[in-house]
Amino acid sequence: MKKASIIIHQNYVEVVVKNLHETGLMEIIDISKEDLNLESKNELINFKFDTCTSYKDRFSKLINILTKVTPKKKGIKAILHPDLPKIKIVEDKILDEMYSYAAGFINKIEKDILEDEQKLHKLDEEIKKINLNIQQLNYIKDFNVDVLDIRESKYLVIKAGKTTDIKSIRTQIDGLEKSLIYSKQFGTGKKAEWAVIVVTYISEKEIIEKIFRENVSEFNFQGLSGLPKDILNSLEKEKEEINKETKKIVKLLRDLADRYLNDLLALREELQIEIVKIEASNNFVKTNYTYIINGWILEKNQVALKESLTFISDDHVICNFESPSINPDNPPTYYYTPSWAGSFKTILEMFATPKYNDINPMFFVGIFFILFFSFMLGDAGYGLVILFCSLYGYIKLGKHSPFFKDWSFMGIWLGVTTTVVGFLTNGFFGDLIPRFIYGDPTKSLYSLDVMGVHLPIDGLRNPIIMLSIALILALVQLNLGITLGMYQSYRNKEYRALLLQYGSWIPLQLGGGLLIGYMILDWYLDTIFVYIAIIFTLIGIILLFIHTRGPVGFFSITGYVGDWLSYARLIALGLSTAGMALAINVVGELVIQMIPIIGFVIFIIVMILAHFANLIIQGLGAGVHSLRLQYIEFFNRFYEGGGREFTPFKIKRVYTKTKEKM
Repeated sequence: MKKASIIIHQNYVEVVVKNLHETGLMEIIDISKEDLNLESKNELINFKFDTCTSYKDRFSKLINILTKVTPKKKGIKAILHPDLPKIKIVEDKILDEMYSYAAGFINKIEKDILEDEQKLHKLDEEIKKINLNIQQLNYIKDFNVDVLDIRESKYLVIKAGKTTDIKSIRTQIDGLEKSLIYSKQFGTGKKAEWAVIVVTYISEKEIIEKIFRENVSEFNFQGLSGLPKDILNSLEKEKEEINKETKKIVKLLRDLADRYLNDLLALREELQIEIVKIEASNNFVKTNYTYIINGWILEKNQVALKESLTFISDDHVICNFESPSINPDNPPTYYYTPSWAGSFKTILEMFATPKYNDINPMFFVGIFFILFFSFMLGDAGYGLVILFCSLYGYIKLGKHSPFFKDWSFMGIWLGVTTTVVGFLTNGFFGDLIPRFIYGDPTKSLYSLDVMGVHLPIDGLRNPIIMLSIALILALVQLNLGITLGMYQSYRNKEYRALLLQYGSWIPLQLGGGLLIGYMILDWYLDTIFVYIAIIFTLIGIILLFIHTRGPVGFFSITGYVGDWLSYARLIALGLSTAGMALAINVVGELVIQMIPIIGFVIFIIVMILAHFANLIIQGLGAGVHSLRLQYIEFFNRFYEGGGREFTPFKIKRVYTKTKEKM
């Protein structure tokens, strides 16, 4: 990474900004005006920004209106066959030409769209009011009362509403002189409600209003008159007419969307590109005749950038590149990510972006994530399901979405490795084949000896072997973390950390491991090797104590042992998957035995649903715990993160494409 400083003559600033935006070689940063003791003249920039933003906001409003009425695919259909944006070929325009075109285009359609949207809003409000009246009238439709009378008159107060506490209301109303209450029940049990109409003298008005405030949701029939049933019929007809009018307006808006929506999206995108360029210009500093631009650029691109700017500015540019310091420059981090490793990058960034000049563990994280996931799921049947679903997603959906492409590619690897591990550990939908095809659940899928190792290894019957493999994998990853920490310390010339923080673990593990094997596991060791193991262990402890400045180093040792044993979750989740699959198969077998004929159909349904549920649950657990091993145990050895990614100033187009790039 290089820190770039560009001085450009003011006559060429617009073409330089355009070039920087199109090439995407440089990340532009703000210049501290206090340090440079220069003032920026931003009046024209602010005017351009306000104008562009104003047009963009108007376009966005019209786009939102037309998008709402445009039919959209839903559910699985939307996933399998998503609507792709239509790309419009555009020509480069100067800003004034773009303003003129945008003004002419928006003035042509804005009035009609906004008027239709306002009509829809009014119709929607009317529908809401009608629906409320219908809902209320349905409660009292069996009462023979003119709703116009449900009000306060000179002598009477008549109120209507609904309540869930009819007993309390009746008790209070019965205590009033010459007051009547009529009620009708709706629903039963806890969902019971009562429609009530209360008639009383005006003198009891305050008491009735208090009763209704506390116990009743009062109905309001303002503007209505007649019997409830008659009004309901009238409102339904009115609702039909409004719905017809709504459909007409929606059709008009959909016609406008068909004709203009893609153009609106393209124009808004062009304006957004201009806004980004204007915002970038706010980070420049202007002198009397020049502009100064600062930013970051990859070392490999500095020659290309200088040649490009020299050409378009007729050599009216000065480019200077210098190596940054981590403090105070705080340069961004760039790390190359192949197209197939997008999901690896996502996994790393969910934790933290590497700091500048720190090791990028993206590929190690991705590889171990796949390996641990397959070990924890460990069933060939489930692996094949993941593999085929991922292949479909990669082939069918990947061409529409980078997200689907990245994670489908990850799924392919997860499916392949899980299938391999499943065949190595005797798992294919649990013991499906031995139980239902061989007729003997204790038989293996196959029997094979490879270099003295008998395959498959049955995890349920030989858990110690699987635990040993899990702990060996743990040592591999933990020591990889230590090695990466040593390399990073060497590269940063932090030799004390290399020797004490990381180097102490090499003799400590070698010596401590031999002593544990000799004293606990009854390994045979010559006396000389016992002494060597003791010396190595003491060296490691001394180095660790020097690093931690005292016996606190013991906590580092216990922490390391805890991290190592934490990898036992690999076998725990693997056995959980196998055990649940076996239980599902046992239930299926019982179904067939209990109901011989119909049971086979039930068996198929149960097996599909239960194994699918087991795959989802165990797959989620394998994914979460595999990530945990990366983030907690592995990263705890060497990785901190805390960097920020290099984000070049680059055009992002979705709805447009320039003629030059066709």
